[in-house]
Amino acid sequence: MVSIDGLGDLWDRLFSAQPDPPPLLVLITALVALVVVAARLPWRIARNAVTIAHEGGHALAALLTGRRLHGIRLHSDTSGLTLSAGRPTGPGMILTLLAGYVAPSLVGLAGAWLLGGNRITLLLWVAVALLLAMLVMIRNVYGVLSLLVTGGVVLAVSWYASPQTQAAFAWTSVWFLLLAGVRPVVELQRLRSRGRMPESDADQLARLTPFPALFWVAVFGLVNLAALAVGAMLLAGPILADAGLTL
Repeated sequence: MVSIDGLGDLWDRLFSAQPDPPPLLVLITALVALVVVAARLPWRIARNAVTIAHEGGHALAALLTGRRLHGIRLHSDTSGLTLSAGRPTGPGMILTLLAGYVAPSLVGLAGAWLLGGNRITLLLWVAVALLLAMLVMIRNVYGVLSLLVTGGVVLAVSWYASPQTQAAFAWTSVWFLLLAGVRPVVELQRLRSRGRMPESDADQLARLTPFPALFWVAVFGLVNLAALAVGAMLLAGPILADAGLTL
């Protein structure tokens, strides 16, 4: 059995705030995340995390709007598919389609809010919990392996790594999600302009609403850029504090 003291220690570890990171760490992690998003090979590997967030966004929106979630599939080419049942039209379907492309940026924004309060351990454990919750809905082997590896890395860092390593990992991950949310929207429009994604989320939204697909692409982009701007201000807190400024 877990003792009361043990539960208290666990509670303190989970919800206590860590010290402010050095401003240099904030800058370096931002640059590392930018390189990962901009470079072809690192992006192809790291984009799996974006796909997880994208499909998780579809799944969460489906559940919140009363649709029946049948499962999630993640593929090695970084594509994914979330299957839900319910009315093929209406607000529930629209919100489910809308959630995918904005989910990585919104998850990054939530992470930036937690890091703004120096809740590094809480951020990492929430990430593990969300990955475990998503795992039960995965319906293919690659998807299971992808979530187990991702969750295992986050859990190992949160449990075994030094505070400095945890801070570097957390800041890099959140910067990555904020920056990475923008690139898939650009890629979406590029592929759409070539006629290669006729069934994209934006095109499905266009068939369900009076607005064209380009409007929905713009909505994805504006939401993600706004999340990046707000998230960057939250993450830049240590730099501003070091310069004697406040948000």
